[in-house]
Amino acid sequence: MKYTFLPNSDIKVSKICLGSMTWGQQNTEKEGHEQIEYALEQGINFIDTAEMYSVPANKDTQGSTEKIIGSWFKKSGKRNKIVLASKIAGPGKAMAHIRPNLGFSKDALNDALGKSLKRLQTDYIDLYQLHWPERNSNFFGKRGYERDDSEEWEDNFKEILFNLNQFIKDGKIRMIGLSNESPYGVMRCLEEARNGAPRISTVQNPYSLLNRKDEIGLTEIYHRENVGLFPYSPLGMGSLSGKYLKDKNAPGRLTLFPQYSRYGNPQAVKAIEKYVAVAEKHNLNPSQMALSFVNTRPFVTSTIIGATTIEQLQENIGSINVNLSEAVLIDINEIHEAIPNPAP
Repeated sequence: MKYTFLPNSDIKVSKICLGSMTWGQQNTEKEGHEQIEYALEQGINFIDTAEMYSVPANKDTQGSTEKIIGSWFKKSGKRNKIVLASKIAGPGKAMAHIRPNLGFSKDALNDALGKSLKRLQTDYIDLYQLHWPERNSNFFGKRGYERDDSEEWEDNFKEILFNLNQFIKDGKIRMIGLSNESPYGVMRCLEEARNGAPRISTVQNPYSLLNRKDEIGLTEIYHRENVGLFPYSPLGMGSLSGKYLKDKNAPGRLTLFPQYSRYGNPQAVKAIEKYVAVAEKHNLNPSQMALSFVNTRPFVTSTIIGATTIEQLQENIGSINVNLSEAVLIDINEIHEAIPNPAP
């Protein structure tokens, strides 16, 4: 395994992070524990979760993933072996089952963090992230920003960050991060940090061969401001493995939950076909090629991988030892130029 540090900290993390959102629906508690143990054996010390998980979000399974991680902490006694990341949900009608006070007010932060700590059976979270913005912005599949004249949001970055700072002082969280965020949101947080607010460490955004949108406006910020990209969906929910090209009904998340359609549009499928062909041309496993591309970007802190079987987990972790030649990167970038960001 390879390691780095969360930006602006001394917290050492593996370059691959174990994603957990399938635990509680696609995976049982026992399987979640087995994945943690296997990942730990392979040198992974970083786990990402969220109060809204497991996915898809629903009332009956909300918080199930944090509970599975918490039961493993209790059973194993290995909390000190793990760097733990979790997230607080932003506003949205589909998430009303989580809390009546969705968003990032002081009361909401206190409520959400307290409940997460209880489910996780720990007294601190290493990286606490705002899962998506409170304001109208372009996330969850939107390429560009669309103005909404009915929006009632008012700038509250300073208030949120200073409220989070109190939890840092209390020892309940160590570092803070954003998720599904735009250049505007990232820079506003960095502006406040220059005026005494706690500094963000990472941004958890989608990033893959199918979605390199962050390169347009965010990667320069990551470089110049020492913020790390913490990519999710590096395989486009498994689509970059190529398995759905062979069988549209192949077992997996996109078959079980067809509402996740962002990776199945015609342009995305066309790009996937081309990326899989590049992998075959260079005798590479398509999944490992896609993950290696993400792992090796200079602005990436740690890549979040997810799996429903130990075999998939083994394959995905193995990507850390795959090095892409210049010829492979040229082929990848030719596809990207022809079909840029088909699944934002």
